[in-house]
Amino acid sequence: MDEKDMKILDFLITDGRKPFTEIAKELKTSESSVRKRVKKMEEEGVIKGYSVMVDTPKMGYNVVAQTGFDTNPEDFLSVAQELCTFEEVKKVFTSTGDHMIMTEIWAKDGKELSEIIFNKLGKIKGIKKVCPAIILEQLK
Repeated sequence: MDEKDMKILDFLITDGRKPFTEIAKELKTSESSVRKRVKKMEEEGVIKGYSVMVDTPKMGYNVVAQTGFDTNPEDFLSVAQELCTFEEVKKVFTSTGDHMIMTEIWAKDGKELSEIIFNKLGKIKGIKKVCPAIILEQLK
């Protein structure tokens, strides 16, 4: 990867639908060059896919929580995999730092979030601690 590839990625990370013609114009190169570079990055796995950013309240989800989970060491992977099976859990990450597993959970309101965390997720075998943090506003 060179500097031009990195600039193309910056454009696509900001706006995955930005036309290659616009990227090419801003980079002072041809549209076919941008298209070939993107195709190569897709084939090499640098670009894994494309996603959509949504306005969760407009979808009826008024509460988004980044939630940390601590587990028994022997249950770590099975807990992470089980968290992936819940529809309300939109993202699951294994991590270092304060918590072994971090998730993003969407709920309609605080009551539903509480039910999800304590009546569903908190009952998974091996979880020792659940630490939700409600997102107030996404800035970037």
